[in-house]
Amino acid sequence: MSESGKRKLLHTRQVVCRGYELNNGLWEIEGRMSDVKSFPMENRDRGGLIEVGEPLHDIGLTLTIDRTLKIHHAKAVIDAAPFNQCSGITGAFKRLEGLRLESGFTRKVREILGGVKGCTHLIELLGPISTTAYQTLWQTENGYNSNDPSILQGLADSCHTLARDGDVMAPLLPEGDNVTTDNNKQEFGA
Repeated sequence: MSESGKRKLLHTRQVVCRGYELNNGLWEIEGRMSDVKSFPMENRDRGGLIEVGEPLHDIGLTLTIDRTLKIHHAKAVIDAAPFNQCSGITGAFKRLEGLRLESGFTRKVREILGGVKGCTHLIELLGPISTTAYQTLWQTENGYNSNDPSILQGLADSCHTLARDGDVMAPLLPEGDNVTTDNNKQEFGA
């Protein structure tokens, strides 16, 4: 990787997300994040020292969603953190229940869980959890239609390629729903 000299590993962050189909018509999206140092780290709340290979952070968030990407259940866990107080915020993530993974979701999350109302790392985990939800529902081994409008609605206008009036989305959305509302849409040349 590096062309400027030898490297010494200091920190590893792992994010793993998994999507499961439940037998009740819902889906469960699970995200885990861990931070591990390659050196012992002083820490007053964890006995004075976090040993090499022991996680500084080991946190998880599980969302139970339906086909419309509505969150029916949210559960956060903090199994390891640098401060004893960190795990006290996990219950706040129940506030995600009732929200949908759609355009504006990140803004809503920051309103209800931003700053001292939440946990930075659990909020960061919502990004990969959200994209894992889309990938999980997009097409399952049971053959659900990947052009299902209930899944596509949340993707419309989420990026340049998925503009409502673009080549990918316009043919898939109902008439009148395929007009991009983003007045700042830019065209980029090749």
